[in-house]
Amino acid sequence: MYMSDITSRNDKTGTLLLSMMLAITAAVVLVLGALGVVAVAKGDATSSSVVTTTVHATVSEFKIVLDPATVPAGNVVVEVHNIGSVEHNLSVKSLGKKTPNILSMGSATLNAGKVDAAIEFICDIAGHAESGMKATLSIGDANTSITPTTAVMTPAQMDKAMEEVAMKFPAKTKGVGNQELAPKVGADGVKEFDLTASIIDWEVEPGVVVKGWAYNGQIPGPALHVNVGDKVRIVLKNELPESTSMHLHGIRVPNAMDGVDPYTQKPILTGETFSYEFTATEPAVGMYHSHHNAQVQVPNGLAGALIIGDWKTMAMQAAGTKVNDADGKAEQEVMMVLNDAGTIGLTLNGKSFPATSPYSLKVGETMVVHYFNEGLMTHPMHMHQPSGLVVARDGAVLDSPYFADTINVAPGERWTVVYTAQDPGVWAWHCHILTHAETPMGMKYMVTALIVK
Repeated sequence: MYMSDITSRNDKTGTLLLSMMLAITAAVVLVLGALGVVAVAKGDATSSSVVTTTVHATVSEFKIVLDPATVPAGNVVVEVHNIGSVEHNLSVKSLGKKTPNILSMGSATLNAGKVDAAIEFICDIAGHAESGMKATLSIGDANTSITPTTAVMTPAQMDKAMEEVAMKFPAKTKGVGNQELAPKVGADGVKEFDLTASIIDWEVEPGVVVKGWAYNGQIPGPALHVNVGDKVRIVLKNELPESTSMHLHGIRVPNAMDGVDPYTQKPILTGETFSYEFTATEPAVGMYHSHHNAQVQVPNGLAGALIIGDWKTMAMQAAGTKVNDADGKAEQEVMMVLNDAGTIGLTLNGKSFPATSPYSLKVGETMVVHYFNEGLMTHPMHMHQPSGLVVARDGAVLDSPYFADTINVAPGERWTVVYTAQDPGVWAWHCHILTHAETPMGMKYMVTALIVK
């Protein structure tokens, strides 16, 4: 045998031995790694086992559902799913942990770490926790069997629940908002409105009572109506547990009356009073609302409608011959204040279906509707019939009014729409973000009806 053959064979043998050694080393590493993972999960022989539980959190307007809602002490990982129509997040203030804001139909993971006592989850987007987005994760015996908390309805059960809630409409509740407040006329001819801001018990729907922040015990606050040229004084008394101020949104006022503390005034302290005075120089569809801690005070109810001028006449003049009204006059003027956050939540004029108020017209009659959005998100308002003629936006009459059956009303906006009844029946009227109008238990939240006779 030649020396070169022996050398070649030795090289091959060495290579084979090296490969086998590497393979054995890799196997040992894998085993040790696995043992390390087991050790981390179970602890050593002298410590109790560490349990990791995955919780599924479903968030939507405006609730958080945990599945399961009770877990053994140990590590907790939360898989968060947003089935709502707007952004939400999940936050644990006590642990200083939260997810980023999650888009509709999106998901995120929150690693809560080791948890040995009950913790509260909230959505910390302004107004969402106050609207009900809170849930508590409880800690139970590690040996306790954990079962899902979500119940599944049969189709028959769902049909029954939907019919039952529909038959309750219109349900009676305590408190009515948006009632027109007549002014006191002073010797100087000034029209004066006295308003008091306070926290009250407010029944949003039958049996659901929340702490509402109200003007004169109403949510929304009283509707204020004056004429062009009137001198106006609004006297606001603060009976809240914190300071406040009032902004006249969409109303032309002197800068000192703009209600933005600390720039144009000092905040109105608890127990104090401030007078807002101005001359109504032009027609307006405006709002009055808090401008102090507004992300809490306004969604909780501190808002109302302020109308300058005869909008029943102005709207019909703008409509002209485009509507089939019987006599060219509007029989009704409706203020519809939209909300979606705070203690009040998804509501029309401070009420949630089936406690919302229905409206009625005869065929050929017309009502002028002003939509006011005092919430945190846009609401596409839709009446099944008739189509509405949009005649003004933010108190300015449109040069070219147009028909629409769905009108997007963004936060802070006001839209004026003329509805002329054409066909008899009960016509649904609701926000067309479907989770704002319906649940598996039936119609809910931002729903009412127009009854045409």
